Amino acid sequence: MKNTSTKSLVIMGLLTAILFIFSFTPLGTITVGPLAITMNTIPIALAAVTLGWQGGLIMGVMFGLMSFMQAAGIMMPSAMGTTLFAINPALTFCQCVIPRALDGLCVGFIYQGITKTLNKETACFITGFFSAFLNTCFFMSSLVLLFSQTEYVGGMIEKYGNGNILVFIVTLVGVNAVAEAIASTVITGAVGIALHKAKLIQAPTHA
Repeated sequence: MKNTSTKSLVIMGLLTAILFIFSFTPLGTITVGPLAITMNTIPIALAAVTLGWQGGLIMGVMFGLMSFMQAAGIMMPSAMGTTLFAINPALTFCQCVIPRALDGLCVGFIYQGITKTLNKETACFITGFFSAFLNTCFFMSSLVLLFSQTEYVGGMIEKYGNGNILVFIVTLVGVNAVAEAIASTVITGAVGIALHKAKLIQAPTHA
């Protein structure tokens, strides 16, 4: 039991370090032509795969806190984040942290549910997809819910969606969201399979 706890702490520490690098250095972004594909959801997916919903939740909160640091102008500021922070720091904290925490929590349960009927290899790929997909859904939903009445976000909804929120979301995230989902699916699946085959980690057991 002690070895299991130690292993969990080591895995969480490594994934947190990777997330920190992805968040605060250019290594977390893959540029392909006009696309900027972020890798931040991959550590969340891997935490869910290796440590269950608890690990996914913790890693999601860590991602959210690092996003909030960027919004506050720390290290590698986010243009949108800093603007939202200037409008309302408290709502920006909620908008950064809550969607990522929900993402980690959900993909943890998704992985556990899938492994009841499908093999672990398939579950790793599906978990990677949902980590990116749900992050986009939760992030954009919270952006609209918390900031749509502000001049900044309201102006973007009018500019990119002609006042239609759904069109605004699709236009703003569009191809990038698809590319991020593909990258998260492939990388999480490949890394998850390698870890399981090497028996370095064990998937959470079910009751």
